[in-house]
Amino acid sequence: MAVITQVNPASGRYSRTRFLWAAAGFLLAILLLGLAPQRAAAAPYAAMVIDSRTGEVLHSRNADTRLHPASLTKMMTLYIAFEAVRNGEITLDTKVKISRNAAAEPPSKLGLKSGQRIAFRYLIRAAAVKSANDAATAIGETLSGSEAAFARRMNRTAKALGMSRTTFKNAHGLTASGHLSTARDMTTLGRHLLYDYPEYYNLFSRRSTHAGIREVPNTNRRLLANYRGADGIKTGYTRAAGFNLVASAKRGNERIIATVFGGKSTTSRNAKVAELLDLGFRRAPSRAKLRRPARPAYQGAGVIVADAGDSSSEEAAGKTIRVSGQVNTSLRPKSRPGSSGQPVLVAALEEALQTPPAEAAAEPELQAEQIENVQAVSAEGALQGDALRNSIAVALAEAEAEPEPAPAAVAATVRPAVQKASANTLRPVARPASLALAEASPEPEPVVVTRLSTSGGRYWGVNVGLYTSRYQAEKVLLRTALSELETLDGSLRKVAKTRRGFEANFLGMTQEHAERACRRLNARNMACKPIGPS
Repeated sequence: MAVITQVNPASGRYSRTRFLWAAAGFLLAILLLGLAPQRAAAAPYAAMVIDSRTGEVLHSRNADTRLHPASLTKMMTLYIAFEAVRNGEITLDTKVKISRNAAAEPPSKLGLKSGQRIAFRYLIRAAAVKSANDAATAIGETLSGSEAAFARRMNRTAKALGMSRTTFKNAHGLTASGHLSTARDMTTLGRHLLYDYPEYYNLFSRRSTHAGIREVPNTNRRLLANYRGADGIKTGYTRAAGFNLVASAKRGNERIIATVFGGKSTTSRNAKVAELLDLGFRRAPSRAKLRRPARPAYQGAGVIVADAGDSSSEEAAGKTIRVSGQVNTSLRPKSRPGSSGQPVLVAALEEALQTPPAEAAAEPELQAEQIENVQAVSAEGALQGDALRNSIAVALAEAEAEPEPAPAAVAATVRPAVQKASANTLRPVARPASLALAEASPEPEPVVVTRLSTSGGRYWGVNVGLYTSRYQAEKVLLRTALSELETLDGSLRKVAKTRRGFEANFLGMTQEHAERACRRLNARNMACKPIGPS
């Protein structure tokens, strides 16, 4: 090493000042060289922007490069949790016991303790809003028995969603060998969360939420607060991944989803995402036909995977066996001895068949509408027994709604549809002796049936609120029916006008059915109260 010195002409002594400065400069150079490799190893950048309505790509950069997703992984964990609730694997109120493994996960975490029991809904909230690693692991262990088994389910679901370049190794997203995804795949997953489970999507826009043991803030609250229209979805950070974010924003009829991998900081990442969202809104058409992504096949409890080969490979070979409890054939019970095996039609049907054809034109507009309703029912399959009675009930109920129709008009309404259904699907019906005697009488007294009940004791219902307009009430009924298919499927949606406004009701339920539906809706913070026969 050459040392720079200077001779003092007066004294002949070496000057130490220049030597010290030279040594300091050399040490500084070594430090700068040591930092250079760290800068070069910064997380790679990738981005993707789509129009969520159509899935059209508006911008992409390195979108298919496999990178570390960090906590964006929890989007898949939550997707499977929503799927499990919808398919009856678990309920939101199920108490989950926290394992030692889940409790030991590093931050970010909710602070769960080993052996603690907590409702499944709070694990979902903590994973979605707080990005809690302990909650994510608990979700996976609860649904699949172990973190490894849940990772296999995550990979099956990713494949079904079309995420072809994604491999999951855990439920939380902490860096693991082979745990990789792409900006394109994570954008695809964000779009599926939005359209496949809209009833849960509001979780991602909450600035904070209560997670059972404490209130937790949203890791994405800065973007939610500062970007107009932003309503989700998920952040992620590890040293290997950098600062990641899948964001969604809606303005008017337009909705954009933007994904960023490899941000340098929260601030710079949010600024880049805002820039990409702006780009998306500029490029997206103001109007576009909604093309929802196809929901994938259920990958839950009904799927058994027999692994073959090394399970650590990115795509382990295996055989998938789908187990279905669906009944392929339905055996018709034999008729009782002495019975013709055919349904006996009620007096209204007999009266309708005896009505002269000339009377059928009494009210042509009413007739056409009611016949269409009856035919819509009969077109789905063979009208037999109860199905035929339901068709008659529909026609009679609609005729009842008109201002005091004459008995002949009601009969004329039912007659053509019944004749068509009888000709296509029913064999001749044996008439009871009482009807034969009634026909033999010179002037039979007309019998008009105003309502046929097929409720089977379903006189209860639920009320989900009072609204200022019929449109609002109908909108809430539809949204509620979609969010609670398990208990509300098959019930009748009806808006009742009162002096105070428009009541939104679901009718045609048993008392137990109505009370269970309200419990589930109340658990989702939705207004609901059972209403009885009175």
